[in-house]
Order: sequence, then structure tokens, then C-alpha cells
Amino acid sequence: MKIKKIEAKETYPVRNEVLRKGKPIETCYFKGDENLDTSHFGLYLENSLIGIISIFKERNPLFSEEPQFQIRGMAVLDNYQGKGYGALLVKAAEDYCLDLNTELIWFNARESAIPFYKKLNYTIIGDSFEIPDVGIHFVMYKKIQKK
Repeated sequence: MKIKKIEAKETYPVRNEVLRKGKPIETCYFKGDENLDTSHFGLYLENSLIGIISIFKERNPLFSEEPQFQIRGMAVLDNYQGKGYGALLVKAAEDYCLDLNTELIWFNARESAIPFYKKLNYTIIGDSFEIPDVGIHFVMYKKIQKK
């Protein structure tokens, strides 16, 4: 198992399979994917990409911390879910953000993913909201610090 930096376009097949199932591959492009301060990571089992996570330098007005980063497109292929790979990707994102001297990570979590993120000590802030064609989401966050 290995986590390494990848290009935005390398995330699209996993995004499509897990997050945009049945939709055109073009829906897997996120605004900001190609920004210089956006990073993408892939989790490889042997030589197969089985999970992804993207980190965007994105400010949310709900928080005062600077800088802050948003996780987007966190996904693990169905056959590999429930085995701890998603937690490894989130931990890698947290470590990466700590290296960039941030104290806050936030994201829009699908309603179905709330229990997963709560186990990783993320907290909901505010009410649910709908992302068209995707579903109900909640803003979640975590204040992080170097140990």
C-alpha cells in the first residue's frame, strides 16, 4: 500500500465510479483542480489506484483560521471500503495540511459519510444543504495540530 501525489485527471476514474456513478466523466472535474495550491493523492494497492483525496486551499467564511484547506473528492472504490483505506487517505491529507502550517480542514460531507468522518473526530457545523444532482451534505471540520 502506498499513498502518493497524483495529477487531477488521475482522480477522475475513481471519482466517477464512487462519487459520480452513472454520470459523464466530465462531471468529475472540480473547479480548482488545476490550481497550483491544489494537491491530489492516490492510494495504491500493488499497482492499482483504489482511493483518492484532493486538498484545495479554499476559505470558508464559517471559520476564521488562516490558512484553511478543503478536502474534496475523497473516495475509495466499493470493494475496498470498510478496510481503513479512507482513514489512511484522510490522515495523509491532515499531515500534508500540517506541513503547510494550517490548523483547520473543512469539507462538505455527504450525509452517508457522516459516521465515517465522526470516527476521525470531525464535527458538523450548521444545517444540512443540498448539492443538486449529488444529495444532502453537511459542512464538517477539524482543527489539527502537530503532535
